[in-house]
Amino acid sequence: MGKNLAEMTLEELWQLFPVFLTGHKAFWADWYKEEEVSLKRILRGEEVVRISHIGSTSIAGIWAKPIIDILVEAGGGFGRIAKILEKNGYLLMADEGGQMSFNKGYTENGFAEKVYHLHLRTAGDNDELYFRDYLIDHPETAAEYERMKIRLWKKYEHDRDGYTAAKNGFVSQYTGLAKELYGNCYDKE
Repeated sequence: MGKNLAEMTLEELWQLFPVFLTGHKAFWADWYKEEEVSLKRILRGEEVVRISHIGSTSIAGIWAKPIIDILVEAGGGFGRIAKILEKNGYLLMADEGGQMSFNKGYTENGFAEKVYHLHLRTAGDNDELYFRDYLIDHPETAAEYERMKIRLWKKYEHDRDGYTAAKNGFVSQYTGLAKELYGNCYDKE
């Protein structure tokens, strides 16, 4: 038996879990909905403000890593929420004060069929919603984003941090445009 995930180096993890893209799958929305229902059930009673499908799998028609990104905004109780998530199959990957990242569907043998990245944030820390909505509303920008991701794919296949960093300028630019265009639309929900 090999190492468990906690014993692996970052390089070993990147080899086991490479960046790869695939054409959009309609069932990704179903996978999100199933997980949203589960999260609402297990987090009932916590200070959860909103649960949202984010990332490229939430944008119909563009290629994406087949990983469902979920944003959970909470008013507090991060320690309790983290314990609940970990008890229900999520692995804490990063805790950067007010922002926690969890994975589900990573195994010692590679990706499971369904893989999730859950981003736990303070309510209102939701730039990903603006970026998502801008790409949905502007298909030409979504297509440009897709082309960029496909160009970066092989270069950063075994370097997730590099892949993410290479997209940051584009994401920041269009998130800023979206915030100007949409104003504080998520404060009203």
